[in-house]
Amino acid sequence: MNKFRVALAAAALTFTTATVSMAQTAAPLKIGYTSVQYVLSQMPESKQIESQLKDYSTQLKSQLDAKSNEFRTKVEAYQKGGATMTEVVKADKEKELQNLQQSIQEFQQNAEVSLQQKQQTLLKPALDKLQKNIDAVADENGYTYILNSDGDSPLLLHGPKDGDVSDLILKKMGITPGAAAAAPKVATPAASSAVATPAASATKTKTKTKK
Repeated sequence: MNKFRVALAAAALTFTTATVSMAQTAAPLKIGYTSVQYVLSQMPESKQIESQLKDYSTQLKSQLDAKSNEFRTKVEAYQKGGATMTEVVKADKEKELQNLQQSIQEFQQNAEVSLQQKQQTLLKPALDKLQKNIDAVADENGYTYILNSDGDSPLLLHGPKDGDVSDLILKKMGITPGAAAAAPKVATPAASSAVATPAASATKTKTKTKK
């Protein structure tokens, strides 16, 4: 009799555990979504990141402009004195201009990569903070998944308004939601008119040399 009761209790425990597992499996998923760019734009860190990126971009552009001005000056000097140069001096000047032009192009490419890396470094603490608060909002409000609704290929194509947890995340960080602003973006150092000159100038240089 005792053995039967023990077996019955074990069976009841097994059934209860199975029922709980089935209930958990059958529970509906609660899915929310947020715009990472919107939340980032509302964070105090956003303005500081944008300012630092702008300053860094300005520094890179100044260096690029200096190199471009140097190239333009040397091209003008070559064009003015080319007629009186010997073939050896002319060839040497042309090689110098070609090397300087290549240096400018390489600098611009490296500057773009450097600026992107700078942005990633500055954004990491803000993104880590955002992720921590997304996790907290999900846990506190019973969301199984939270998707990102922005970007060129958003994970969310449609969703109900009450599924938007952006403001909940901001409030969790102690931020009062406001008008959406642009999130920090990479300001690629654009080529100035002086930088654009090298290619055209080099072409003119080669044409004059052939004459």
